[in-house]
Amino acid sequence: MALRVTFVATARSSERPAERFGDDRPLDQAGWDEVRRAGGGLLPLAAAELRYCSPTPRSRATGDALGFAPLVQLALRDCDMGRWRGLTLGEAMAREPEAVDAWLADPRATPHGGESLLAFIGRVGGWLDTRPREDGCRIVAVAEPSVIRAALVYALKAPASTYWNIDVRPLSTITVTGHAGRWNLRFDGPFEASHASSGVWAQPTRA
Repeated sequence: MALRVTFVATARSSERPAERFGDDRPLDQAGWDEVRRAGGGLLPLAAAELRYCSPTPRSRATGDALGFAPLVQLALRDCDMGRWRGLTLGEAMAREPEAVDAWLADPRATPHGGESLLAFIGRVGGWLDTRPREDGCRIVAVAEPSVIRAALVYALKAPASTYWNIDVRPLSTITVTGHAGRWNLRFDGPFEASHASSGVWAQPTRA
């Protein structure tokens, strides 16, 4: 029985989306302007039978502004970055360069005292695999870019390092179809193409 799950990336809360680990700031004016501009194109997604969002303020606000009235899902929370929460990558490097190197190199590493990248991907994937199995059911989830990246790595059964090579822009969309253990990436045409973003986000390196 095939499900259709469309992820919508949250609108921005700063000029550089997801700039800080565990960023939970609300939408800024630029974010609200983005939602207004994209609202018409994303409106059809409000017809999904199930509508969810990450627990961050900007995810909830994005979903509400788009008319989704989403249900918060704790499993779609951002990766727990432990004592690095609230820091930029550069700030974490300045404080603990060796720990950051270990974290970037090993998806099982937890030098920050939080959650490993591998555990994060598994948690998000577990949420995806446990969606109600009703054939043809449409699901929409407004989520943080990091959560969407984790979902794609899981759905495609890609190496964890692939996470660093996925770029998710504000209010972009991506759809996966299938069921637990078998997911396919889907591109449907003009609607998705007009809002989806593709690209490569290179793994950060120390200066």
